[in-house]
Amino acid sequence: MRRSRATWVAWIFAGPALALIAVFFLLPVLMALLLSITDFDLYALADMRQLRFVGLQNYLALLRSAEFWNALGNTLYFVLLGVPLSLGLSLLCALLLHAAAARVQGFFRTAVFAPVVATMVAVAVIWRYLLHTRYGWVNHLLAQVGIAPVDWLGDPRWSMPAIVLFAVWKNFGYNAVILLAGLQGIPRDLYEAAAMDGAGAWQRFRRVTLPLLGPTLSMVGILTVTGYFQLFGEPYVMTQGGPARSTVSVLYLMYEEGFKWWNLGSASAVAFLLFVLMMVFTGALLALRRWRRW
Repeated sequence: MRRSRATWVAWIFAGPALALIAVFFLLPVLMALLLSITDFDLYALADMRQLRFVGLQNYLALLRSAEFWNALGNTLYFVLLGVPLSLGLSLLCALLLHAAAARVQGFFRTAVFAPVVATMVAVAVIWRYLLHTRYGWVNHLLAQVGIAPVDWLGDPRWSMPAIVLFAVWKNFGYNAVILLAGLQGIPRDLYEAAAMDGAGAWQRFRRVTLPLLGPTLSMVGILTVTGYFQLFGEPYVMTQGGPARSTVSVLYLMYEEGFKWWNLGSASAVAFLLFVLMMVFTGALLALRRWRRW
């Protein structure tokens, strides 16, 4: 009787939160799934009698579309280049902040985290100025060592690396703070014991830090991978998908389909294809983590 009463009380307290999740998350996801199997567009928005059920035609059309495969290739480029850079820089920054010799750690933690909370448009304007072909400071510094100016945002060969560097700078501080918290949870006794056994700095990092930081690294890795799969703000603000569609991500394609061309059914299909792709990569990371643990 007491257990049943406690269960009802728990449901009563959890009910409002579950209701909000159902209304603002589950219901929109369900509606988007239904839209993905229709031809919902601007005409259907004006007259619902124009709405037709098309089954998997939106998905098949996307898989036959060169534009989708171009966006997918760009997104994989973002992931494969941006994730290792972001994780490596975040881990290096966390290790430096956690070092015993580090001073004014509070100031540096704030400085590292500042780009995360900075407004995307404001910092993008600054980066566009820094990367300007003629007046940018980056090309000015390159000229000092005899390197010709680079068209960072107007050349397809350089626009993708430029956006990745911007995204890494913008977001690495978030991961660094999480990794720093993980490092602070490792007992210093283990490092002292390893040092007494003759372990050097690299051996302590490899044998103590990495194994105990593994769960935190896995979580940060999954968050970073999903973040780069959903990269949108950086190419939207910096290049608007150009030059020559070289920086169009899958999420940017979804935005164009839904809010530029008003093909909401196709845009919903793009969203669910991206969801499946993210689930595959996340599952692979979790499987790799379990294999390494075994």
